[in-house]
Amino acid sequence: MPYEGEFAQYKPLRRLVESERVQKLLGSYKVRTPSDNTNSLQILQPIQIQAGDWIPERLIAIDGSHAEVNIKNGFPGAEASYVTVACVILDVAKMQKLDQQRPVNPKEFKTIEKAESIDCALPGCNVISEGEKSAKDSLRKSIFEVLSAVRMCEDGESLLDTYEALLKYKPTTDQTGQTQKCPYEDCPQKNDYLRGDGQYTCSCELARSLYSTDALRIHERMNPAGTNGAIFGEIMQVWERLWMVHILRTLESKKWLSSLRRLAIILDGQLAVFGQPAWISQAIYQELCRINTVAKRFTEGKDILILGVEKTGTFVEHFENLDRKENGGFGNFPCQSVGLLTDSYIKQNIIFSDSTRPYGDATYFGRKFFYKTKCGARLVVTLPFLAPQHRDLTQAEQSHYPRLADAVGLLDKLVSSRFPNALVPLVSANAEAAIPLRLGNKVLEKLAKELMADNGR
Repeated sequence: MPYEGEFAQYKPLRRLVESERVQKLLGSYKVRTPSDNTNSLQILQPIQIQAGDWIPERLIAIDGSHAEVNIKNGFPGAEASYVTVACVILDVAKMQKLDQQRPVNPKEFKTIEKAESIDCALPGCNVISEGEKSAKDSLRKSIFEVLSAVRMCEDGESLLDTYEALLKYKPTTDQTGQTQKCPYEDCPQKNDYLRGDGQYTCSCELARSLYSTDALRIHERMNPAGTNGAIFGEIMQVWERLWMVHILRTLESKKWLSSLRRLAIILDGQLAVFGQPAWISQAIYQELCRINTVAKRFTEGKDILILGVEKTGTFVEHFENLDRKENGGFGNFPCQSVGLLTDSYIKQNIIFSDSTRPYGDATYFGRKFFYKTKCGARLVVTLPFLAPQHRDLTQAEQSHYPRLADAVGLLDKLVSSRFPNALVPLVSANAEAAIPLRLGNKVLEKLAKELMADNGR
């Protein structure tokens, strides 16, 4: 790494370009050609699908954002993260009515939305809460406290209760047979982590605080001497997906499951959880199966409708390549057609792998498909696993995707003209959650400075 103000020279660049080893390595890489994309399209065999005419009365869209800022507390590299997860409820019936009266007054259009959010500041490197001995312990406590404080209904369960319901599905060992260790590295007994509910104490003589949320293991990746954007991203993705399950469990506890006949939920991103807390994806799968079985008694046998929609990534890029013609334009993939993905197709064309385990086996609680809408928007969508047969990625039939016809019919109606391949609900949710990077950081740094000053009085 150069010193501040030092500029890179051309000598290392020339050395790399002329290196035999580099040339040999780059020359051995497999390169896909446009004809490979044509072959992939023939293998995929897009299916023309009859879109359903089901329209929900309400639609819930969930999206999150996080931004890291420097904290001036006397310690070098001190950092905090502002995390927000927005939940927007859209009145679909009113939206359709307004859509027929174009052009629509933006103020009038805003009346179809109601937004709620989880907003918090979490400690990062060198930020230590009162009563704690390290930044890692401060983060553990903060995660627990945020989940304890958030709930959909005042008299309903908290987000922590929802998490602890999912925790019951977690195996006692990981996939390698290892058990989780106590979060305190200096634990005198070097105990295994004692899983429990709420806040409790380690069984060693120091009897320090443990939390049920320690089972997420997010704190294990904390960098004590640098930025921690990756783990704050993991926290955000867990909260987005927890909030989705929380909504469904609240509807169940309030005996409102019949409302799912008229409700859909859209999540920004895949129906998956990555990183340290990936285990929770399989807990979500099991809980969704349970709730869906109960809900079908009140929805005339209809499955719940949950969609994960990706805006970027390798699947989005691959779909774009499939649709691109040799002259550079688009139109290879027919409108109102779906591409249903098998494990072998994914591994041979999108995420190269020779693993015998199905793609996403430990991280996904749903399966992907491509859909090109009536107006030509390309969408990469995940529908949830709601039964064991939905997980069979060796084949891809319409029956493996719960409510596929209703999902694509809804997507046709929700496409936004504001951005390419965008959906109205996610545009709204992102507007509530997104933190403007430059202006946002200045505002958040100022807020942190004021709060730290108040704390020092």
